[in-house]
Amino acid sequence: MTSTAIAPAAVLRPAESQQVFRTVLEALSRPGAPQELPQDLVHRTDPAVLPVLALADLGTGVCVLEESTKWADAVALATSAPMRPLELARLVAAVRPVTADEITRLCRGTAPAPEDAALAALAVSDVDGGDRRWRISGPGVPGELTLAPRGLPEGFVAARAEAVAGYPAGIDVLLVTDDGRVVGLPRTTTIIEED
Repeated sequence: MTSTAIAPAAVLRPAESQQVFRTVLEALSRPGAPQELPQDLVHRTDPAVLPVLALADLGTGVCVLEESTKWADAVALATSAPMRPLELARLVAAVRPVTADEITRLCRGTAPAPEDAALAALAVSDVDGGDRRWRISGPGVPGELTLAPRGLPEGFVAARAEAVAGYPAGIDVLLVTDDGRVVGLPRTTTIIEED
């Protein structure tokens, strides 16, 4: 299917954008607690692209990491957002597996302008059942939670720690499954990977 053919499926109505925005906001407010994207949208659009479609505008640089340009073209057509290199994008959708190097290259903003940092929606196989267990804590987490996501590269936790080390600059991450579950990892969340 070509990007021109999927572009109509990528267009969100205002009410749909608001639903996705609320899901993203809830995921970032309650790190580690899976939230659900609207199922009708999940069935017609790649779930990792939905946050970008809901949040992109004419002034927000976007990057889509994929094997082709199918979704990047569709996002550009649907939102008119400018496509940017990974290092300059404020919204990133990874529909293919990311590398640890790509995590460290995400835009972090600066201490005076932390709002310029990237929000990255990363496609994962699942938010549980992976080989490495994480203990997460921080604002919005009741005590400590355990996650074991599948589909992230080895070295992800260390790469993310590097990317959030200069708080208030840093990156915010959404782990997005094929069935539309979203787990937020804002820059304030601490992740400890268990051996």
